Amino acid sequence: MHIQHNISLKPYNTFGIDVNAKHFVSVQSLKDLQEVLSLKAYPNKFILGGGSNMLLTQDIEALVIQIDLKGIDVVSQDNDHVVVKANAGENWHEFVLWCLQHNYGGIENLSLIPGNVGSAPIQNIGAYGVELKDVFVSCEAIDLKTLSLQTFEKSDCQFDYRESIFKQKLKDKLIITSVTLKLTATNHKLNTDYGAITSQLQEYNITKPSIQDISKAVIAIRQSKLPDPKEIGNSGSFFKNPVISKTQFEELKTQFPSIPSYEVSPTEIKIPAGWLIEHAGFKGKTLGNFGVHKKQALVLVNYGGAKGQEILNLARLIQKTVFKIFNVSIETEVNII
Repeated sequence: MHIQHNISLKPYNTFGIDVNAKHFVSVQSLKDLQEVLSLKAYPNKFILGGGSNMLLTQDIEALVIQIDLKGIDVVSQDNDHVVVKANAGENWHEFVLWCLQHNYGGIENLSLIPGNVGSAPIQNIGAYGVELKDVFVSCEAIDLKTLSLQTFEKSDCQFDYRESIFKQKLKDKLIITSVTLKLTATNHKLNTDYGAITSQLQEYNITKPSIQDISKAVIAIRQSKLPDPKEIGNSGSFFKNPVISKTQFEELKTQFPSIPSYEVSPTEIKIPAGWLIEHAGFKGKTLGNFGVHKKQALVLVNYGGAKGQEILNLARLIQKTVFKIFNVSIETEVNII
């Protein structure tokens, strides 16, 4: 364990924002993590995972602790299901591929989501009709005050759409160190109803898809719409899809007949934020070396050298404009630092 000083965080965030960490350390074990958390010489600490769900707008005047805990284990298995535990530093997509290689089903729709395993419960990551909570069993986390390891069952986590107790009541109080999921070993339940999965499978001439086929389709769809962070700095979907009342939606539909929607409950409707942003005129908009992606209006991009504050100012302008046109508030999915 080696503490470095005045380190650029550009390689450690998918937006590729060049800000400095006053101090920096990468930890590969629980023991090292507990040890570095107890260091009184560095009272201010900042926890960094995969850097995929954040926009850095300033230098970090603290000890940045990168969570690099690795390892995947099968906890238990029967004829129908398998319980798998993955440590927080594992790359999420690589973990999905590992599960598919072993024919474990349930997270194939979550292929190619950027970030690490430890961030998945915080956001309750989801895509194409599947959310992490659908397969979640528990996670382990270190309490930042006591440095003790705690276990959180699914019922403890208060999961909601892109929400959890880790983003609310327990924000900045814990570090998730591992996640345990219950996946199918046989008789996989395929989810092909959401988005363009069915048409993508038809393009492949696949009529009886496997979980591997679903993953392949999801990857193709995401790659056709979303920029690779290794090529263009971004953090995936920058905004959440807003949920509004059915009454408000009916009013909107009279003014904007083509507005798409998904029913959340008998009284609530979800609207794609990307559609709102596109119809507010921002899709493909470029402002120097940053802007809105040309294929997906939900994604803000750094073409190279942009400052986090510039991207944040654009996000606020988008929010303000969407509200002015549609009277709908869109919240950021990305954490602003």
